[in-house]
Amino acid sequence: MVDSSWGEIYKELGAKPVINATGSVTMLGGSTPIPEVLEAMAQAGGAYIYLLDLQEKAGEAIAKMVDVPAAYLTSGAGSALTLATAAAMAGDDDERIQQLPNTAGMKNEILIQTRQRYWYDRCLELAGATLVDFGSEEETTAEDLEKAIGPNTVAVHYYAVEQEPDPHALSLEQTIEIAHAHGVLVTVDAAGQIYPLENFGKYVRMGADFQCIAAKYLGAPQSVGLALGSQEMIRKIGLQSFASYEGRRVRGIGRPQKVDRQEIIGAVAAVRAWMTMNHEERLIDAEQKCRTMMAPLMGIPGVKVEPIANIIGHQPYGVNIEVDPAVTGMTNQDVVDRLKNGDPPVWTRVREGEDRITLHAFGLYPGEDEIVGQRIAALFGK
Repeated sequence: MVDSSWGEIYKELGAKPVINATGSVTMLGGSTPIPEVLEAMAQAGGAYIYLLDLQEKAGEAIAKMVDVPAAYLTSGAGSALTLATAAAMAGDDDERIQQLPNTAGMKNEILIQTRQRYWYDRCLELAGATLVDFGSEEETTAEDLEKAIGPNTVAVHYYAVEQEPDPHALSLEQTIEIAHAHGVLVTVDAAGQIYPLENFGKYVRMGADFQCIAAKYLGAPQSVGLALGSQEMIRKIGLQSFASYEGRRVRGIGRPQKVDRQEIIGAVAAVRAWMTMNHEERLIDAEQKCRTMMAPLMGIPGVKVEPIANIIGHQPYGVNIEVDPAVTGMTNQDVVDRLKNGDPPVWTRVREGEDRITLHAFGLYPGEDEIVGQRIAALFGK
């Protein structure tokens, strides 16, 4: 049973807390800051700081920890994408920085593989860039990229998913080689590529000019992201930021994307913890929670349950469930809806384009894994 004080701070407002079996999703709050982060943020609240200086020093500390030339703290990974696009187009020209999102007179086309169009590529357009697809739905070749690069091309964007590499996409290695040969930048969305540790910052070390990381996956507040990149690229990203808007009095598009001093310090603490923690223990804990969710579901007629073995990236392991309506009288979506309507609500989902329910342990507090398994089993009378 859930403790009676569980979620009370939300209940006082008339809002309903949920058990998060979906994982690290923005809609449910994204992350739970780890104790080291909460302590660092509390200490940061005890003094004020000149944010241009703090951003520089925090970026230097993070860059050193993850072995990249430079880093910058942003308002989530999405903000990093927007600021990087602005930096690519306007560079360090203050007049152009203030002209955005009007891109008249600037190179403003970002190339992206047709196979790699995704939900968050919208963040690239917010600075005024135009996305231009290349390649087909079936595959992307080096020739496709060569042909796509034109006089208005400022960058090529790459979506990195190490967990499920796409054999029919143009590789990042080829993307970097071709783009740089034409004097074009390469940006990478690698928001969740934080494990194994050699993947953290990997794409910048490969030669990409920029990549983002979502710091929520590290145990920082979900509203913090990391921009990693070359010294030149990160310097230009800083010029687009809210801190530059106020500190330099140059009105860049990043003004609404504010990060407070506590979050910046919290992100540094989160990276430090991530780079030094015992990941074997972390993975064992996640796997055990998934096994606990699975246990009551085994042997239910019409319910297929399989573990997810993946440990790459931000969300290790997991459980896939497929429900046969002919046997159970319920669809996968019926199960999801009934869990949400329970007390307390349990949130999970059927991802778009998939025909299964996926559970993850990332957002589960102690004991909630057992509740999730039991609640699902109860739907089938077990």
